[in-house]
Amino acid sequence: MVYSLIASAVAEPEDARGGQRSAAITPKLSTSLRVTVYYSGRVQGVGFRYTVKRLVFGFEVTGIVENLADGSVRLVAEGEKPELEAFLEAVRQSGLGPMIRDERLDWSLGTHEFRGFEIVRSSG
Repeated sequence: MVYSLIASAVAEPEDARGGQRSAAITPKLSTSLRVTVYYSGRVQGVGFRYTVKRLVFGFEVTGIVENLADGSVRLVAEGEKPELEAFLEAVRQSGLGPMIRDERLDWSLGTHEFRGFEIVRSSG
């Protein structure tokens, strides 16, 4: 699991001499996840990546979307699980839905490697 330590001062009662006790630090669990989705069907040459990039603005996710040599599209997104699930549902409900023949999801812990959301340009 990924942990991030967030310092938050917790007021302690005074000790027997009337002095203040030191503040405590409370750890907070970060639930950032990564989902890698492979889409197949009629997903290249139809504006798939650009539509995904447009949809992402409504969600707190980071990542990339790219065309693969086999004709599929790979989407890698990181964020909180409910946000990722809602984002993927928005992709399905967009005009892209009928073009998707198959969708394979792989979930893992987030790596925090992305800053924003980018289209990876095809090389070739």
